[in-house]
Amino acid sequence: MATYGYGLVQVDYHKYDGSLHWNLRMRRLGEDEHGVWLGLPAGSVMRKGHNPEIPVPEAHVLLFPRDAWWTATFNAAPRSTEIYCDITTPPEWPSPGRVTMVDLDLDVLRKRGSDAPILVDEDEFAEHQVRYSYPPEVITAALASADWLMTAVAAGGGPFGGAHEKWLAMVSGG
Repeated sequence: MATYGYGLVQVDYHKYDGSLHWNLRMRRLGEDEHGVWLGLPAGSVMRKGHNPEIPVPEAHVLLFPRDAWWTATFNAAPRSTEIYCDITTPPEWPSPGRVTMVDLDLDVLRKRGSDAPILVDEDEFAEHQVRYSYPPEVITAALASADWLMTAVAAGGGPFGGAHEKWLAMVSGG
């Protein structure tokens, strides 16, 4: 496990047309076999596009895996959604201080206290396939990632078996 201290990283999710979607600045916590971990303490903020800041009451960490079509957010209690995975293009790091990817609409989440993940935003994914002309290979990769995440989150496999806890403790005081 490599740790890099608390350098800031600009996180930019875009839509397929290039427009800015969710964006925030996070602390670089480190890296392990699952990917790069960034975190935010409770009381931080994020933005949707260029809109005003949105408060984030609970601490959370984001995992950016290597060469995978998703990112994963792990939220501290009492947030009701414990795990929230965005299906995205593989995260790209144009510099150590910036990560960017395209949000492909589908999300896999698990509520706190539940073992069963939920696939959401299938309607948005279908609509955006037409609006943004997703190529067939993007649709295939997004659906395959959603299937993989549904299985991995349900089984507690890979990073979904508690690997996030030590990283979350770095930003939640735990």
